[in-house]
Parts: sequence; structure tokens; C-alpha cells
Amino acid sequence: MQGLRQTTITRMTLEHEPARAVKRAWRADLLDFTATPSWGSPDEAGVRLRPDHWLLVDEQGRIEGATPHEPGHDWERHDHRGRLLMPGFIDTHVHCPQLDVIASWGAGLLDWLETYTFPAELRHADPAVARAGAERFLDALLAHGTTAAVVFPTVHKASAEALFEGAAARGMRLITGKVLMDRHAPDGLRDDVPGARAECEELIGRWHGRGRAAFAATVRFAVTSTPEQLAMAGELGRRHAGLYMQTHVAESREEVRRVAELHPEARSYLDVYRRAGLLHERAVLAHGIWLDAQDRSLLHDTGAHIAHSPTSNLFLGSGLFDWSAARAAGHGVSIATDVGGGTSLSMPRTLAEAYKVQALQGERLTAFYALHAATAGAARALRLEHEIGSLERGRLADVVIWDWAAGPVAEHRDAVARGALAGTTPQALHARLFAWMQLADERNVVQSLVAGHTRHRRAKGA
Repeated sequence: MQGLRQTTITRMTLEHEPARAVKRAWRADLLDFTATPSWGSPDEAGVRLRPDHWLLVDEQGRIEGATPHEPGHDWERHDHRGRLLMPGFIDTHVHCPQLDVIASWGAGLLDWLETYTFPAELRHADPAVARAGAERFLDALLAHGTTAAVVFPTVHKASAEALFEGAAARGMRLITGKVLMDRHAPDGLRDDVPGARAECEELIGRWHGRGRAAFAATVRFAVTSTPEQLAMAGELGRRHAGLYMQTHVAESREEVRRVAELHPEARSYLDVYRRAGLLHERAVLAHGIWLDAQDRSLLHDTGAHIAHSPTSNLFLGSGLFDWSAARAAGHGVSIATDVGGGTSLSMPRTLAEAYKVQALQGERLTAFYALHAATAGAARALRLEHEIGSLERGRLADVVIWDWAAGPVAEHRDAVARGALAGTTPQALHARLFAWMQLADERNVVQSLVAGHTRHRRAKGA
């Protein structure tokens, strides 16, 4: 069956693949985005499909271009005709230590934190546990088709160090920083303002801007940081150019009420962060379900954006994200798995749930719009569009090769889509891609490349 050719491949965890100065070319159906697609309509705006093309990658791991013609013998050629090649997914909010508690039964957000999350994070005080967890987590991202991420470690400096070191070994773009929590957390998970400032400064000095690493002032959420610690996090951002900020906001109604009790001086939950100087163009705020029009205007005005986490929001019963209101306000939205509140590191699975969240509100999220938000849209929200998120010339070749279908049901569905909707119209492409988005998962990942080097290859016979 066309599009389902299997090659003989061997399992490789290729974080230490030797860097060879060689030009490489990959043959596949190339898909990326040149602009934001239309909302609710599967038209061709912003969508770029180049069927059966070669993606050319230079010796430095940057995309040199694409061509329908077979490159010369001076190129190392990899033929994946009939498969799909896209920019690697960018997960803008995910918790490394929470792989320990993914798929745990429980109540709402605050109870879930106390019952599962905090005990899991306490174990990462041990540097050996932190290192093993970071290795497992980064390899899992790559195996699921994600090549860049904004990550929460734990309050422990060793946890952030382990992530930075692991990502550097793999050449991955990673944004992280030690978690800040100086109240309402168990012993062993609290820091203090002077100590946290010193550890953040050490991590910034060692990692921020080194290779593909960037530091994020990582505020757990407004419940677990005092006003003094929030202010310190804001000072870090003003002191260091290019620093990110990551936190949670307005995830559940119970959480919103708790923040209002702790911060009566603030107009809203989001306003707590504004008052601390934490809202800026590199601020990533997870969830943003219970926001009002003033909050959304504030996000637009400051350039901060929301990392929409649909599987987590549904799993914990937190609420439904209003993407239409975000669009109307003009602030950015990216897509995040939020593991372990989220139930999978797979971005296709996450996007399938994002579709359902919008459907429950009378909206229809297209595959084009959803995939853009997890690639080029996420890169732009992170101010990294010059580096990742598309197949444009000069971008680093962080790309993933996918099977269009995995398993008999998906294979049949894909064959029907190709047969009944043959052609190159946007509607035909969307029909096939939408089915892929709903049915694909990590089984579809053939190969994940970071800067042109293979960092994950599917096991033989999988």
C-alpha cells in the first residue's frame, strides 16, 4: 500500500551519534506552514505541501532547500517516499518528573498536586534520580515526535541541570529553569528567595544562551510563591536578556479562588503576574481557561501567550479553553501536553483532544490550524521562528518522519481518504491529514532528527 512502506531499521537512542560533516537529503511528502491557516475552514491559506520532494540539509544541520529532483551523489540520501515529513513538534508546557504519575486516578488539580505530583517531585532531590528521569523524559519526547520543549523540572537545582545536560547531549532546543516555590508546598520542595535567586543566577550563568539552551524563570503558580519570590522572578527577567518565564494561570476555578484569597490586591489571577513584572513576550502561561476580556487584552498587550493543554484540562476536569476568545483578543496560543496531568506525550493525541474541546463549544478546529499551533505557531510564540517550526531555508533541521498510518484500521482509513478524495485540493489534503491527526500516535514516528542528526529511530518491526 502506497505510503506504508516499511524499511529495515534498528532501535537507536542516538544522543551520541557522531557529528559528520556531510550533506543529507530526505525524500518524503513535505508539509509545513508559511502563515497562520484559516480558523474553521480547511482552505489552502498558509499550508505548504510538497509531495515526493527531497529535503536538503547542509553539513551544519540547516535546511538548504527542497527539490522534486534526486540530489547528486555528493548527498547522503534517505528515501522515505510515501511518508510524511514535518517540522518537529514543539511542546510548550510539560513536566519532566511527572512521567512518574501520568495516568493517576484522582480528584481536581489541587488535590492531584498534593496526592501525586509533590511526592513524585520530592524524589528528584536525588541527583541520580533527576539524571535518570531527564534521560528517560528527553528520549520519550523524541520518540513521540517532539524535538523542542518548554519544561518544568522540580525545585531542585540538580533537576534543571540534568535537563540542560541531557538536551545538550542530544542537540535539542530546551527552555527550562529550577521551579520556584517558597510556600504551601511540602518540606523538601520549598526554597527561599535568597537561595532561589542564587541558584537561578548560577544556572543562568552556566546555561542561558549556551548552544540551544535558554533559562526560564519557572514560577510553579501564584499559590506556591510569595509576593517577594514573584518579584525576584520578575527581576531576573529584567536583568538577563532573552530570559523566558513559565508558570500556570487560571487552570481551575478552585485554583482561581485560592489565588484571589492569597492576593486580594490583584484584579485577577493574571494580574498577580503583571504586578510582579512577569508578563512579557517570552512569558509562557499554561492553561488560561478562566480568564476574562481584560486578561486576554493584557496577554495581547504584553506579548505573553497561553500554552493550551487539552488532555490535562479534560483529565483533571478543569474546564474548556476558549480558543475563539483568544483569537478575538489577538494573543498567542500554542499547544502543550502537560504530562503528567496530560495523558500522553504524543502531540497528535493532544491535538485530537484539542479538537474535541473546541467541538464542545460549537467550534471546529481544523487539522491545518492545529498542526500550525504545534509547529510554526509555537516557534513564533517563543520568538524562535528563525530557528525551528518550519522547513524554510536556514532553519535547523529539527524534523520528524511519520507513517501516514499505523495499524489496520488507520491503514484502511488512509486508503479510503486517498482513494475517495484523490487530488491536490486543500479539502482532499485536509481530509487525509485530519484522519492522521485523529488516529496517529508514537507508533507512526519513523525517525526524529535534531539539527539533521538522527536522535530516535523506530525499532525494527514495530
